Amino acid sequence: MTPKNLTKRSMKRNILNSILFISLIAFGTGCRPKKVIVATPPTNAGENTVVKVDEKPENLKLLKGKDLPFNTLALKGKANLNMNGDENNVTMTIRIEKDKKIWVSITAIAGIEVARVVVTPDSLLLRNNLQKTFTKKPFNYIHGFANKQVTFSLLQSILSGNTIGSLMTETSSLVQDNGVWVLSGTTTSLDYRVVFNTLLKVAETTLNDARSAQALKVVYGNYTPVNKALFPSSLKISSMAGAKKINVDIEFVKIESNVPVEFPFSVPKNFEVIN
Repeated sequence: MTPKNLTKRSMKRNILNSILFISLIAFGTGCRPKKVIVATPPTNAGENTVVKVDEKPENLKLLKGKDLPFNTLALKGKANLNMNGDENNVTMTIRIEKDKKIWVSITAIAGIEVARVVVTPDSLLLRNNLQKTFTKKPFNYIHGFANKQVTFSLLQSILSGNTIGSLMTETSSLVQDNGVWVLSGTTTSLDYRVVFNTLLKVAETTLNDARSAQALKVVYGNYTPVNKALFPSSLKISSMAGAKKINVDIEFVKIESNVPVEFPFSVPKNFEVIN
């Protein structure tokens, strides 16, 4: 596919919302996930045990203890993006400074950078290179196509394969179902369900806001060792917000933790500023 054909397709149509969403929700040193995979032990089928009240804090602590501790992440992956039925293959480069900044660059298969995004706890910056536009929005802009309880911390947890802190509370239900832990509950209008694998890492997260017709499902692939912890080698995201449907399938080819990272972002003079 030529760059010209790619430009004519869906990435030039509704690119602001599509790329922004993918960049947000769409990750030891130099680890190649396909080569080093940690085997997931088999489950003990048939178990379905309700956790006792006095044991729940310990079990929550055990699950949270499997999170990957990091100050920075530098990730690169090959991604297939399906936006309302239109598919494109791209490369995504993601850099994270914990609790401060998420930087994303999306590049087409021809090597042309399509967009660059910077997300902070209170703002979003989007540079659309195809349409030569720049947009700056407050963080709550994403609540137009995501639940209002989506925060910077939640996005960071999804991208890193870690537990979502706001859900790991004693008010949540925590049971063992077919040999794996399942966390579920409702907070305001958001229903959530988190399934852990037998490595005690997140295998699947589902967030559903029926009132706003918004849903998000994240499925993690096999885990690979990173700095004495585990990181997902792949990530699949399915999103629905009204009539908008977006599917993202990322296979990571580079995962680096606690390395120096930079967040270059400038706006050329010939770019149009969109408010």
